[in-house]
Amino acid sequence: MNKHKRIRDLVLFSVLVAVIIVMAFTPIGYIRIPGLGLEITLLVIPVVIGAINLGPLYGTGLGFTFGLSSFIQCFGFSAFGATLLGINPFLTAFLCIVPRTLMGFLVAIIFNLLNKVFKKDIFAHIIACVSGALLNTIFFMTCFCLFFYNTEFVQGFRDALGASNAFMFVILFVGINGLVEAIVNFIIGAVVSKSLYYVFSANRYNNDNAEKEELLSEWFINNRQTF
Repeated sequence: MNKHKRIRDLVLFSVLVAVIIVMAFTPIGYIRIPGLGLEITLLVIPVVIGAINLGPLYGTGLGFTFGLSSFIQCFGFSAFGATLLGINPFLTAFLCIVPRTLMGFLVAIIFNLLNKVFKKDIFAHIIACVSGALLNTIFFMTCFCLFFYNTEFVQGFRDALGASNAFMFVILFVGINGLVEAIVNFIIGAVVSKSLYYVFSANRYNNDNAEKEELLSEWFINNRQTF
């Protein structure tokens, strides 16, 4: 990895971390549904954009940032999260952080695999972005049901929704959330990630050419006496 790419990646990573933090603690990041305590998060978008353009390592870091900000929301910012925190702080931390961290890593892996098949095609970006929203929902709800389904708090939600089992509870509980998150990631995430990927690819090509010219010049200077 050359110096220009390292600097570029660190800058983009820092910007996306800042975007996640700003979104997490302003109304931009969460769409809250009054009465139900449900939250539709838009924080998946900067995570998938970074995972696609920066790779698994940075994608994992962005997912962790998302998860950590989600856990901090439990301390007075979110009534739903605060209730879970009161039931079991350790499991709440795991629920908020681990699924999001894993999501960021897997989105980068999925994109890298798809990009080998659909080179320079937006299809790879679309699938990777939508997978981010789906993985976030699947991982979060799996852990949520494993850790908290049998609690009185969740059983109250289940009865209110009229769900007869855990599977129906998940469908009813996140149906709107999952759909909205997938659509938003499809529209915004795919367009932005594709645009950045195109720009970065062009810069990478220019930087490679510049390095080749520099090496050629050094070789010519060192060997000019031979001529």
